[in-house]
Amino acid sequence: MSKKLLPVLIGAALAGGANLAAADVTLFGHIDTSYIGIDQDGGSDDTVFRCTTCSVGFKGSEDLGNGLKAIFSLDFQYDTIERNRASDGTNSITDRDQWLGLAGGFGKVRVGTISTVYKSHGAMIDPLYRTALQGRDRGLQSGFHSGAGEEIQGRATNTVRWDSPNFSGVQLGAHYTLDSDETDGEDNNPYGIGVSYSNGGILAFADYISNDGDAVSGETDAWKVGGKYDMGMFSFMGQYEDYQNSSTDEETAWHIAGGVNGLLGMNLYLGFGITEDDTSNDEATSWTLAVSHNMSKRTMVYAGHSQVDCDTGTTLSACSAVGATGGEDDRTAIGIKHKF
Repeated sequence: MSKKLLPVLIGAALAGGANLAAADVTLFGHIDTSYIGIDQDGGSDDTVFRCTTCSVGFKGSEDLGNGLKAIFSLDFQYDTIERNRASDGTNSITDRDQWLGLAGGFGKVRVGTISTVYKSHGAMIDPLYRTALQGRDRGLQSGFHSGAGEEIQGRATNTVRWDSPNFSGVQLGAHYTLDSDETDGEDNNPYGIGVSYSNGGILAFADYISNDGDAVSGETDAWKVGGKYDMGMFSFMGQYEDYQNSSTDEETAWHIAGGVNGLLGMNLYLGFGITEDDTSNDEATSWTLAVSHNMSKRTMVYAGHSQVDCDTGTTLSACSAVGATGGEDDRTAIGIKHKF
């Protein structure tokens, strides 16, 4: 995507505020900036500034009558720290969820690039989501909660997703992806389904996702159950995942976490998880301890430490930072997150 396009879109939105309001279009965004100390066994220690999934976008709807609405979202990710330049010098402004759909009594149907139900539910139990200490980056959630593409990554391209209406707290979701690459020799159309229940301080969910693999790609399947219980000052959350590929070993990942909310104006979070290869018994142990303070409804400051400790020789995805040498990957972060 051209770097010149995004400023033009933002400028048009600001200049045409009255028309956008009439069309029910909202400008939204997310900025997270952190200072991170990195200490890796067998690797290089470093300190960096980082912008974690910073983004800006437009979303809106149009009333079509008879209870039907047209809905859309165009979300763009950028980097405030590296001037939107990737390490290889290429443009790092990328698309996030971008879709067009319809909403009505049937729920909503969207087509485009869309987060999977599997990923969406994982985000609901991570109070540090889209920060430098988010669980999907620190071994508390699997790789199915991140990335983008047609192979059951967290954000699915060429996808249609349906979400049901809310039935007394129960909601269903499903998505189906078309294999658009006719040259890779694969014939697979990934899909996923999920169900959630939310009522008061209780959240529970179950999900299944598959790449519907063939002889070329191999089949990958994953399922999970999880939830959260919020009692006001105290909250507890966690999930269990099981995933396997036809050509590799089966892995399981689980994590539990707890929070103390509003203690002297601060929120305390402690998460612990284990990822294990059920055949080789390779294991990665992860934990995160963080404290945050909500300066307003939209601005949060946070600080914390996270560690992923991996067995030597492991090939677990949670250990990509230290590789087969194993050892500890420690991160200490101080950051601020703002939403608009």
